[in-house]
Amino acid sequence: MPNVTRLLEAAKAGDRQAAADLLPLVYDELRRLAAAKMATENPGHTLEATALVHEAYLRLIPCDERESPVWDGRGHFFAAAAEAMRRILVDSARRRQTEKHGGGLHRHDANLITIAATEPTEDLVALDEALNKLAQIYPIKAELVKLRYFAGLTIEQAAINLNISAATAKRYWVYSRAWLFQAIMGSSPGE
Repeated sequence: MPNVTRLLEAAKAGDRQAAADLLPLVYDELRRLAAAKMATENPGHTLEATALVHEAYLRLIPCDERESPVWDGRGHFFAAAAEAMRRILVDSARRRQTEKHGGGLHRHDANLITIAATEPTEDLVALDEALNKLAQIYPIKAELVKLRYFAGLTIEQAAINLNISAATAKRYWVYSRAWLFQAIMGSSPGE
């Protein structure tokens, strides 16, 4: 996606055609990232990749042109997209946990009723809380986690977006994963 930065800059300068050209290009990339993220979700998840992209798009691009955000380049846009996807997935996880929406009940396919449903391998609400704590102490490391986990970027892509070296990004990734694991498990992460 080499044209994204150029199109973002042109759209920022008021070029309506650049904004129109940017949307399909960005949408396809967001759709690919959302599909990769949704592939790791539990089967039976009510949110699909297309719906995730649409929700994120609605949060990123408001209907009123006067409220249109100004993106400072490709990295800024994809960081905002990763944050939007993270918030959507966390909100969805929270809604599923509430008593109003079934609380701890799990959906089961009637055709597979004899097969026990597996427990989720990840608790997005606990991850969100831990990620917010990490962001207070280490904002760049938290952004790296968002870009890697929620946007599906590689270490190299995330490093470029954060303006850090790939080696630094790898160190931050290892540290952040360990820190988040300890925070989610209830122990006090080392600083």
